[in-house]
Amino acid sequence: MGKGTRLPAWAQGLLGRQAVVTGASRGLGSAIAIYLAEAGARVHAVARNAVDLQELADQNANILPMVGDVTDPEFIADLGKLEIDILVNNAGMNRPLPIQEVDPETLDRMLELNVRAAYLVAQAAVKSMLAHGRGGSIINITSQMGHVGSPRRTVYCMTKHALEGLTKAMAVELAPHGIRANSVAPTFIETPMTKPMLDDPAFFSFVKGMIPMGKIGQVEDVAAAVLYLASPASGMVTGTSLLVDGGWTAQ
Repeated sequence: MGKGTRLPAWAQGLLGRQAVVTGASRGLGSAIAIYLAEAGARVHAVARNAVDLQELADQNANILPMVGDVTDPEFIADLGKLEIDILVNNAGMNRPLPIQEVDPETLDRMLELNVRAAYLVAQAAVKSMLAHGRGGSIINITSQMGHVGSPRRTVYCMTKHALEGLTKAMAVELAPHGIRANSVAPTFIETPMTKPMLDDPAFFSFVKGMIPMGKIGQVEDVAAAVLYLASPASGMVTGTSLLVDGGWTAQ
């Protein structure tokens, strides 16, 4: 999509809706925030870097910077005060290591951000959605690694499998309240986080060889999937994982 373009059917119905996107300052998060804002949603873009958030907000008047750390209890409390219709739970991290080299600090940090913080952010959004009685859509950004395993990614796979399980449990519990929960599970996407990995020719060749479509994903591929799951066009879709992986997990 782009400014001035007519919204496709699957991106309509978001005008004036209140969205929260975590990890929004760059990469997937910034692309998702822009897509939602272009569709008419008011987007609370969450990240720790105020400068990056302001640069993002300068691109669209519907984007509102919200500086904060999703692991901070005070931030979670502030988040719960918003009227939230759409949550995109995107903040996360990865540190690829062989299992024998994973130190407790890395393990704890990834569990804290990828699982605990994601849970508490979702919980705050659910409380807001229940209080305001308009239903809502929760979209957890997981990974194809939440469906398969891979070397040097024991912790990352564990956290993303956990988030896929959370998505399904929330979907079942919250469906009677009109709240949908889904995940978007991308393959390797060209972002600042993946750039150091994809800059390794051997790793790039391995990744491209694992994707039947023969190409690396772009942030717009993921943002479009999120936009669909946020919109009324997906009104009967809950508890599912939308794999944006070029066929990696179909093999």
